[in-house]
Amino acid sequence: MKLVRYGRPGKEKPGLIDEEGKLRDLSGVVQDIDGAQLSDKALRKLAKIDEKTLPLVRGNPRFGVPLAKVGKFIGIGLNYADHAAESGMPIPAEPIVFMKAITCLNGPDDNVVLPKGSKKTDWEVELGVIIGTRAQYVSEADALKHVAGYCVVNDISERSFQLERGGQWDKGKGCDTFGPVGPWLVTRDEVIDEQDLDLYLEVNGKRMQTGNTQTMIFTVAQIVSYLSQFMTLEPGDVIATGTPPGVGQGRKPQRFLKKGDSMRLGIAGLGEQQQDVVAWTA
Repeated sequence: MKLVRYGRPGKEKPGLIDEEGKLRDLSGVVQDIDGAQLSDKALRKLAKIDEKTLPLVRGNPRFGVPLAKVGKFIGIGLNYADHAAESGMPIPAEPIVFMKAITCLNGPDDNVVLPKGSKKTDWEVELGVIIGTRAQYVSEADALKHVAGYCVVNDISERSFQLERGGQWDKGKGCDTFGPVGPWLVTRDEVIDEQDLDLYLEVNGKRMQTGNTQTMIFTVAQIVSYLSQFMTLEPGDVIATGTPPGVGQGRKPQRFLKKGDSMRLGIAGLGEQQQDVVAWTA
């Protein structure tokens, strides 16, 4: 299934994308799409619904984050060997973990706002993993059983905040609008191989990133298992699993986002995002 939330910010309704690519309203079945709807049992119940009995949504409504009440938004850094190389950093021996503030969550096609004082705001297309059942000290072999589905994430990063102002990476990762997620949550059963998905990102129509999850240093299963050793993963947590090469920081000369830029990015089978970049205003 492809689960979505659509409508005005803060007023989103649950929906799904049917086999013909049309948006259907789910609000008569569930109140919202959140952690409570992501267990295997709950997803099987939704999958049994005859899509044609659901109301068809007309027009082209805005898509929001496909998941309400996100608990944790976790990032994994330098998880593609070629991205580590372009960043001039060694391949990590263990996953690099940081947190993105929940307040940075953004709809997949909503504007990205350059924060006040921004000098080096950058793009990062990433495979997002959405947890469906609680994970505590899970093995790598069992890790994927705790995944509800997958999505596209743009891990927007302000590099000067992240790397040049001391402390942790978090302050360059959690600015408002720095976490576009969606357009939909694709359930685990529809993703044949999470380690063989093409990713891409364009800025102003120019291809910047081209990659495949085959080149991850740490697989999705390894990441979920690893994180569960240090924190309990709850239904509705989102993990951004790292980005392939082609970020602005790694280009020669470096290229960062500015007002008026537009981004288009996607992952095979998981949909596409498009954002315009605007300046911060008081």
